[in-house]
Amino acid sequence: MMTIPVLNVLAETLAASMAVSTVSLSGVFALWLKAETLQRVVPYLVALAVGVLLGDAFIHLIPDAVNRQGSVSSVSLLTLSGIFSFFVLEKFLRWRHEHPVPSDEQTPEAKGIRPLAKMNLLGDAIHNFVDGILIAGSFLVDPVLGFTTTLAIVVHEIPQEIGDVGALVYGGYTPKQALRYNFYCSLTVIVGALFTLWLGSIAEASLVFLLPIAAGGFIYIAATDFIPVLHEHSSLSHFIGQSLIFAAGVAFMQLIVIFEHFLLA
Repeated sequence: MMTIPVLNVLAETLAASMAVSTVSLSGVFALWLKAETLQRVVPYLVALAVGVLLGDAFIHLIPDAVNRQGSVSSVSLLTLSGIFSFFVLEKFLRWRHEHPVPSDEQTPEAKGIRPLAKMNLLGDAIHNFVDGILIAGSFLVDPVLGFTTTLAIVVHEIPQEIGDVGALVYGGYTPKQALRYNFYCSLTVIVGALFTLWLGSIAEASLVFLLPIAAGGFIYIAATDFIPVLHEHSSLSHFIGQSLIFAAGVAFMQLIVIFEHFLLA
């Protein structure tokens, strides 16, 4: 039978995880934009996704992994393994995309989904799982630490989720589908939290591997799937706007790291 302190930790962790999941709905504005307006905005949202993904990988995930691992070379190898793993996964997705199985149930929307959208969903699901481990691990240590960790995650998730919705729309999903699938992926926060509450220190130890692998996935998705998309729009206004938003995404992630240090100090 669970004791009161254990129930408190479970309740606090689940509440925090569900709060983080609801942040995935930050891109709800896409439902209210006209199709023409959304089409003009999407390239800039993709630029935001690139800046946030690369900023999160290089400024947040990799340094955190090095602090936990203590070996830069080991983290580098794991990051490369993440890049390679996502390369193999995308190869498989593209192969499946080019060799569809005929089906009367397959909708026109499903046939037109680009592999980059599916890759983004996969990367986001892994990252949210990692966030769940961080949240639960923090609450196991101290409720205040759990709250501050959750707050930091919520703040850094907002720009990422907005960029993700734009990337999913560009990848072929309707705004409603993009919002729904993005929310489904966010539920892995709860899975990661429950995984940690169940296995405790063993789950937290897995962060040594999961953080750099997630970083490798983000680097791969941003560099091979999203940046080429930005080059499809080469007008002067796109060049200036996308460059500024790309830089803003990176800068925002740096500010989040400073904010996290302030909260956890």
